[in-house]
Amino acid sequence: MTCEFITDLGLRAPIFQAPMAGVSTPAMAAAVSNAGGLGALGVGASTPESARRVIQETRALTARPFNVNVFCHAPALADSDRERRWIERARPLFESFGATPPARLREIYAPFQASDAMLEVLLETRPAVVSFHFGLPRPDQIEALRLAGCRLMATATCLAEARQIATRGLDAIIAQGWGAGGHRGVFDTDATDERRSTQALTRQLVREIPLPIIAAGGLMNGADIERALSWGAAATQLGTAFIRCPESAADDAYRAHLASGAGTVMTRAISGRPARCLINRFTAWAEEADCKDIPAYPNTYDLGKALNVAAKERGETGFGAQWAGIGKARGDSLPAGELILKLEEERRAAISAG
Repeated sequence: MTCEFITDLGLRAPIFQAPMAGVSTPAMAAAVSNAGGLGALGVGASTPESARRVIQETRALTARPFNVNVFCHAPALADSDRERRWIERARPLFESFGATPPARLREIYAPFQASDAMLEVLLETRPAVVSFHFGLPRPDQIEALRLAGCRLMATATCLAEARQIATRGLDAIIAQGWGAGGHRGVFDTDATDERRSTQALTRQLVREIPLPIIAAGGLMNGADIERALSWGAAATQLGTAFIRCPESAADDAYRAHLASGAGTVMTRAISGRPARCLINRFTAWAEEADCKDIPAYPNTYDLGKALNVAAKERGETGFGAQWAGIGKARGDSLPAGELILKLEEERRAAISAG
């Protein structure tokens, strides 16, 4: 089953590029796919119109399969009192940059399962792979995508989530370890996070779930990839490794901070959901915040984005959503296609070294 999943996609390397919303681009996804991996687009933060555009742009650059990722988070539960307190907590920061915070927080991203506009785009464009983060879509959406010929994957951070994915009949599961950069794919943000390492989670899911498992989190080079395959993974998913590629949409400050060797921290303060970020001024400001004081995702992100804009206008770049995993110090600035070839060479060298 594992080999068939990879073979059916026609991959020459067991490497998936993570669908990093705000970082991945059509040029990156196409370069990865053309080099034999599985490129990806993160459209969870996009409108249906912009999603259609980037899918079409990617298809113009590659005839090979690529993945399109959407967000399946629960709709935000508005809490005007909590949101007002969070706005007031941030007001001094905004004022230090000569700005004022938003008067109210908006639900800036609609979940995939709440509207069929994004589904219609996917049914029209028919990407080879569609993946889900933060949960699962409605059964009728899954069936429609399956009938359209799309392979379906979803992120799991624990066995219980993986079992839900398997029960819904998806084709593969992304095992997201605690060290992965960006947003945790937890289905329920109020549940206790098991915080399993990529190795522990991958081994557990391989043992318990009869689906191909894609290892994700803290993997940066070919030796890491080969090690993950030895745990039983069908393939690996890397995100942080691609942030410094020239095709990435990451800004110069993000790239430089990543290259500096800064540590990472898991925080809810930027978006309202737990996400692993480079330690910066934003994470330092939020260090003492109680999780109960932070509004729901994605409403909190509305304030976070406004704060970053205000800070950058005054030359301060430490308030960005600089997502990164624990392997950040080993990132590379090669073009994405060349990076895939290098990773595969390193993986084969690791096999030869025994």
